[in-house]
Amino acid sequence: MPEKFLDKVYDVSGMEETRALYDDWAASYDTELGSAGYATPARTAKALAAHMGDRSASVLDFGCGTGLSGAALRAAGLTTIDGVDVSDEMLAEAQGKGAYRCLDRIGFDDDLSDRRGRYAAVAAIGVIGAGAAPLAVFDRLMALLEPGGLFAFSFNDHTLENRSYEAHVSEWTDTGAARLLVSDYGPHLPARDLNSRVYVLERK
Repeated sequence: MPEKFLDKVYDVSGMEETRALYDDWAASYDTELGSAGYATPARTAKALAAHMGDRSASVLDFGCGTGLSGAALRAAGLTTIDGVDVSDEMLAEAQGKGAYRCLDRIGFDDDLSDRRGRYAAVAAIGVIGAGAAPLAVFDRLMALLEPGGLFAFSFNDHTLENRSYEAHVSEWTDTGAARLLVSDYGPHLPARDLNSRVYVLERK
């Protein structure tokens, strides 16, 4: 019976343990998520595309994994997508999707400052939260955007249990540093009765 990584992902801790899990998961990731009805990539991509005036503008798919998010972004009509991830094995799977202009391996602590101002939008689909990247990544990604840039991301039910995540979004919007364009709660992994909240913010 194939190993079920969904039963393990929320228990990992530390950067290297997380990278190792995603490297090991890469070959079966699409199958396992697909069998659970993984709905968040399509929901997030459609929400972002609805607010992109120029759908050929560059989008950074942060934590692109095996490319399910990039494929969803392209299916939503976005055509210029760069992907970055910490896992070589995930990136190898993403290469076969044909969704990306380029794919790059990054480190956990990379601030990506060399990419600042290069993207009209950043997507972090299923990336920030329990079993994945820490909340500090949120600010690093927002810092890449010029005023008017869009940030599309999602928090699943496990992440939403920790109120600090939604509170951090509110800090950005309440101070006027960002404008909330989308906040939509809906299916994440229907076969596991899990939902997610999809957001799109505009950097002010």
